[in-house]
Amino acid sequence: MADTKAIQQLDLNLLKIFEALYFEQNMTLAAKSLFITPSAVSHAIKRLRLVLNDPLFVRQGQQMQATAACQRMAPQLINALNQIRQILQQCGEFDPLTTEQTFNIAIHEALESQLMPALITHVAKLIPHAKICSMALSREQISRQLSNGEVDLAIDVARAVNAPLMHSPLLSDPFCVLIDASLQPELVSNLNRQAYLLAEHVAVSSRPIGRVMEDLLLQQQGVNRLIKYRCQSYQTAAKMVLGSRLILTLPRSIAEQFTDANLLICAMPFNLTDIDTHLYWHSNTETDQALSWLRKQVVRVVQINQTTMAD
Repeated sequence: MADTKAIQQLDLNLLKIFEALYFEQNMTLAAKSLFITPSAVSHAIKRLRLVLNDPLFVRQGQQMQATAACQRMAPQLINALNQIRQILQQCGEFDPLTTEQTFNIAIHEALESQLMPALITHVAKLIPHAKICSMALSREQISRQLSNGEVDLAIDVARAVNAPLMHSPLLSDPFCVLIDASLQPELVSNLNRQAYLLAEHVAVSSRPIGRVMEDLLLQQQGVNRLIKYRCQSYQTAAKMVLGSRLILTLPRSIAEQFTDANLLICAMPFNLTDIDTHLYWHSNTETDQALSWLRKQVVRVVQINQTTMAD
């Protein structure tokens, strides 16, 4: 049985450490997420074990596995912590000019170079004392990160999500082709389907194997292309195209970042569905003034960028 008197006197900071270890399943990773030492995590869990009269977590290799009692308790406890956070976030009026909070945005690397510089420029004078942290986006972890407040909002390609995650369309981008026009002038005015399929391609993906998005769309039309090389970023791929006869298929807004005297954007010879990007957040932050403000600024920056490109 849990010690009732000890529970009434419990340091609530211990519950935040419990939450981190439950999600991370590793003392070191939990400590890193909380900016404390692993020994501090270990000490906190020992105190909770005494109060609740349960081991809570059992070491199995490098992981700390939750006990049955821990698994029963954790969802309700974490939900209660999120409700507390929501109540505290709504306390007082949000003032962009005086806030000193840190906004954490998870975003795919390809979108980071497109959106983050414009966002920082846009909000620099609006939130002079706040901080914005751009983080690598992990699709496997984003639901948990949004739930526990590690991430305030995420920007990624459109995908199916369920409550309590929320999302809204941010931008829609057509595919295009990037070539070195100095080496392939014949393609500038005549990049047809045959020329596209005969060319050697460089593809971009963070995964070492598997089809990239444009190949999935091409496959729906019964089309397969020759991927000669594969790399992790569009910036690297664009440099590979420069000075070669490779061609790169990518969203147009990203391609606009790489054009110079030689690199030229050509229309995609196949009719592919546009790639949609969405904004994602947790329902707990729906009415949070600061995060609602931030989401509006992201949308505003995208709108400004699209207007500029259209002009």
